[in-house]
Amino acid sequence: MKRKSLLSMLLVGLMALSVVASGCIGGGENTKGAIAIVYDVGGRGDLSFNDMAYLGASRAAKDFNLELVELQSNSEDDYYKNLETLAKAGKYKIIIAVGFMMTDATKAIAQKYPEQKFAIVDGFDSEMPDNVMMILFKENEGSALAGALAGLIAANDGKNKVGIVLGMEIPVLYKFEAGYRFGIKWAEDYYKQKTGNDARVDVIYQYTGSFNEAAKGKAATEAQLQDGAWVVYQVAGGTGLGVFDAVKEYLNTRNRQMGPPFAIGVDSAQDWIKPGVIIASMMKRVDVGVYNAVKAVMDGTFKGGAVELGLKENGVGLSTVDDVMAMFNSLSEDTQKKKLQELGFNSKDELRQYLENTRNQVPSWIWQAVDELKQKIISGEIKVPAPTNKDSIEKVRQAQTWQEMEQLAG
Repeated sequence: MKRKSLLSMLLVGLMALSVVASGCIGGGENTKGAIAIVYDVGGRGDLSFNDMAYLGASRAAKDFNLELVELQSNSEDDYYKNLETLAKAGKYKIIIAVGFMMTDATKAIAQKYPEQKFAIVDGFDSEMPDNVMMILFKENEGSALAGALAGLIAANDGKNKVGIVLGMEIPVLYKFEAGYRFGIKWAEDYYKQKTGNDARVDVIYQYTGSFNEAAKGKAATEAQLQDGAWVVYQVAGGTGLGVFDAVKEYLNTRNRQMGPPFAIGVDSAQDWIKPGVIIASMMKRVDVGVYNAVKAVMDGTFKGGAVELGLKENGVGLSTVDDVMAMFNSLSEDTQKKKLQELGFNSKDELRQYLENTRNQVPSWIWQAVDELKQKIISGEIKVPAPTNKDSIEKVRQAQTWQEMEQLAG
């Protein structure tokens, strides 16, 4: 409950008003219509995936003078019911389903209500009706940068293990895992070329089976740190918040305020949650995808089918200090003051300086190397595998070099 209330406070500054199940943003007497969003079971308050979807929808509602209605799914049984409740109303310009788990329900309801436009985040079905836009991301590309960062930090510090804590074992998370492993192998190769020294960095991974249980994320991370993980990447929504807690406590017991070891955030620029602990975040711009879907409806360019956003489209990428501060600056004045006080800073400048100092714990050549990988992926010189089933992720796990992994990219 504490995290839920904290997020509620933070989002006050981002958008004026939101009421779950019947929220209204923008609109008023001059409203031009309404949009709706159905959250996955992780829900608002995960500080990552669902919250990023909310930010995109709420920004679109404000920009296009629309009412925003929100429905929360408390279990998988709610998906079909929530989507049909909205579709039956017949008043929404678009209904947005957040999460892979809603794929079947979205397909069924879209077939039943062919005049209603839908968008689904992370859901894909080759037989999806043409009134559904499927918003997909190249998480493998962004995660490759996270892996390169983790691998180079570990190798440079003489360590041989990094970790990754994931949520449910679903196809989209295989893409995160594969990209992370790819980046780590690329880092081994890069480190050898730069220093002349061999590096072997193994990956400890665990699927927790949950996106909303921080205690599970914390326990998984504690085990990985005990086993020698030097950087831990969280890919578990609200469960992943426990990753940050575990790394923070690990540092505290050693009387240290900054890593390494470090955590890597996911989906949003999470660095501000635990400054000194989170070295960067793999931003998955769900907000961009959701906003663009609403915009397409409003400007008459909406088309069904898959839209995939990668590094080139700014759909994924590692957070910068500017990204973190942009999010912080979007909060209300009162919220900023409260958050700074909680973190022990007297000003935003102190927070920015602390974030920069945290990044300075990592040599500049490592950041440059990560950017080099980014540019090669954007140019198409390097391709990162994107497995979506158990057989293909297992092949990535067995590969010994990034070049072997690249062959699996097709």
